[in-house]
Amino acid sequence: MAGGLLVSAAVAALLTAATPAHNPSSGFEDPPPDKIVIKVATVNGSGCPRGTTAVAVSEDNTAFTVTYSDYLAQAGGGSDPTASRKNCQLSLLVHVPQGFTYAVAGADYRGFASLRPGAQGTQRASYYFQGSSNTEYRTHPFTGPLDDNWQATDTTDWAQVVWAPCGVQRNFNINTELRVSAGTTSPGEVSFMTMDSTDGDISTVYHLAWKECPGR
Repeated sequence: MAGGLLVSAAVAALLTAATPAHNPSSGFEDPPPDKIVIKVATVNGSGCPRGTTAVAVSEDNTAFTVTYSDYLAQAGGGSDPTASRKNCQLSLLVHVPQGFTYAVAGADYRGFASLRPGAQGTQRASYYFQGSSNTEYRTHPFTGPLDDNWQATDTTDWAQVVWAPCGVQRNFNINTELRVSAGTTSPGEVSFMTMDSTDGDISTVYHLAWKECPGR
């Protein structure tokens, strides 16, 4: 696992960014100056047992990365029925400089899939701030036969980006899920999906957008 980080510890990155500059092509603000801190408040789920997930922040503060090492769903053969769905909910505490707010503008997921003919797999994610009823969902289906690395990208239109409330500390929650169904697979054949790679170390990257709060 990258850096040997454990989710049981508070994972923080104190980083300095360049002076803010507007990018007219995307509408996003570059990260504000001063320090950005991201800590793992809680991590729960069958896809992320304690000690198998880590979080780090990019040097330019435009993204954070979640690394999994034991996130696998499978079905078929003698698989336990509960193994067909795995999930992981991360609750992140994000500190940003006063007068700024942030949102997740996109996410990249990667893993490996071994789906026999007739089997189906699904990767799903939802995003929301603590106390907010506004939740964004994204779903990506996969169909066998498939025996290769997979990648899924979630993007949000600028007008639909959900911003953290200004002046209020709210945890940001990300709930991811893998599902596998044997479907019409021949009896005895096992299909599976992982949110990791063949070497047991994969990164899920969440891209951040920034803007100034009203009245700044």
